[in-house]
This record gives sequence, C-alpha cells and structure tokens, in this order.
Amino acid sequence: MMIFNGIAELPTAVGTHLGYGDWLTVTQQRVDLFADATDDHQWIHVDPEAAAAGPFGAPIAHGFLTLSLMSVLTAQIWRVEGLQMGINYGCNKVRFPAVVKVGDRVRAGAELSAVEPTPAGTRMTITATVEIDGGAKPACVAEWLLLLVD
Repeated sequence: MMIFNGIAELPTAVGTHLGYGDWLTVTQQRVDLFADATDDHQWIHVDPEAAAAGPFGAPIAHGFLTLSLMSVLTAQIWRVEGLQMGINYGCNKVRFPAVVKVGDRVRAGAELSAVEPTPAGTRMTITATVEIDGGAKPACVAEWLLLLVD
C-alpha cells in the first residue's frame, strides 16, 4: 500500500503506477443485488440459465457494477493521511473492453495521473484498470476523479 502523508505529497507521485489491489470474485449474489439496487434486471445479468445459452455462455456483471467496484478494488492500493474527506467527483472517460462473467476474479491497478488544486479541495485523477484474472483485455478502464479535502 502506498501511503501519502497529506495532500502535499501527491504531486511527486504523478505519473506513478501505485500498485494493484486484491482479487475479488464477482458472484451471482453481488450481480443480483446490484440489479435490485438499480432496477436493471436484464436476463444477461440475472437469469443464469438464459445467460448460459446467450452470447457469453454465462451471466455477466453490469458494466456499472464493475465501475462501482473501483472503491473496494483500490482500497488496498493507496491512502492519503490527514483528510477530512475524499469523495467521488466523476469520471472523464470510462470504457468496458471485456465482460466480467459471474465467477470471474477481478482486481484493479491504479496510476496517479494528475493532482490539481480547486476551490473545493484537491482533485486527484486516477487512471484505474480493472483486470480479469486470465483475461486478454481489461474489464474496465476509467479516468476516475476524486475530490480530497484536508
């Protein structure tokens, strides 16, 4: 884990790959709970029998579920000490090059791409890549923005 002792240390790490998080197995239960939370019950996600006969041979995670896992997948990669709060600010660009099938293991890698002071706090841009264990392509690549307030 890369630990920064305050926001002032962040600029020295711009352009640095911060590391990788732990592997997480995407379960049908997680997919079903996300479907319930978002009211997106498309068969490709929540009907294992129909999905097994579909184009991917198995149910797949929602793309936005994969994106929403960024927080947990990166929790072991870096930390900034001394913050009042850190919040999601948005994404500049998000792509889903490969699907995540139920049962796949995923992990994230993170690069610190930018650090910019703003009137509300410091905006941190992370280029995050969610990998699938054994996959040829990443599941998600995102320019993820966080607002840090110290």
